[in-house]
Amino acid sequence: MIMREIGGYIGLDRARGKEYHQGAAALNSGRHCLEYLIKAKDIKKIYIPYFLCASVKELCEKLKCEFEYYHIDKSMRPLFDMVLSGGEYLYIVNYYGQIKNETIEEYKQKYGNIIIDNAQAFFQMPVKGVDTLYTCRKFFGVPDGGYLYTDARLNEEIAQDTSFAQINYILGRFERDAQSFYGEYQNHEHEFARREMRGMSKLTQNLLRGIDYDFAKKARTRNFEYCHKMLGKINELDLDVPDGAFMYPLLIRDGKDLKKKLIENKIYVPTLWDDVFDISGSNLLERDFAENIVPLPVDQRYDKSDVEYVLTYIL
Repeated sequence: MIMREIGGYIGLDRARGKEYHQGAAALNSGRHCLEYLIKAKDIKKIYIPYFLCASVKELCEKLKCEFEYYHIDKSMRPLFDMVLSGGEYLYIVNYYGQIKNETIEEYKQKYGNIIIDNAQAFFQMPVKGVDTLYTCRKFFGVPDGGYLYTDARLNEEIAQDTSFAQINYILGRFERDAQSFYGEYQNHEHEFARREMRGMSKLTQNLLRGIDYDFAKKARTRNFEYCHKMLGKINELDLDVPDGAFMYPLLIRDGKDLKKKLIENKIYVPTLWDDVFDISGSNLLERDFAENIVPLPVDQRYDKSDVEYVLTYIL
């Protein structure tokens, strides 16, 4: 008989709900979902956009997978006209959830071997037969987590991650302010970048089973829609309203200055993928996106009054 612990102090209750991506492979990050794919499909080369986090390039280098950059257009779609051979894949980022599944199906027909990065489109379900990855930490307060839809299976045992020691910055912000725990958050990000591929932690899976996904999806859609109603005329990006939006990308001249002003007023907006400035071959469009897109928070923490508060600093 295997000895179990019975009684003692009470820990975290087990959530009885369901994860949003039931049936997907649950790993500890979106980056490791890509690692799983490269290994399971024996991918030899990946074409990746210049406008992308450096972690993908670093992962390819680590796995000795050849990679080559390609450009995107003003609508954040791939500018790619090559024919893929066996072992080659086109990595397509669904920026701000702006690529609909109908378009993804067209890419599948045109290119064959594609990987869809839905890190910014958590609520968009995958196209059948298309390798698709997601990340949880961009949408919810969890310390790890990524989902992968694929028909490939990796013949390798994957240990389950643990995250109880990395969640303090999330719990701290729940009761206090973000600034008090920003140092811990940065330390977690540095440590997390070095972590090996593992299964999603029990703690994160439990937290994800307790989320009201319907509420989160509706709140994000509503807030994005309101931002677009108020800012669409000055936004240089032509946007659709996605279900369960990630953030609202406002592209304006001198967006970098607006980001500074917002942060000074404790409206924390990121600069996404500024790695593009260090990549030889990147063009003016990609640099402009990194520098001047102001990603405005529209997530489930906020209602219309919060969005209006942010808009007062912009309009």
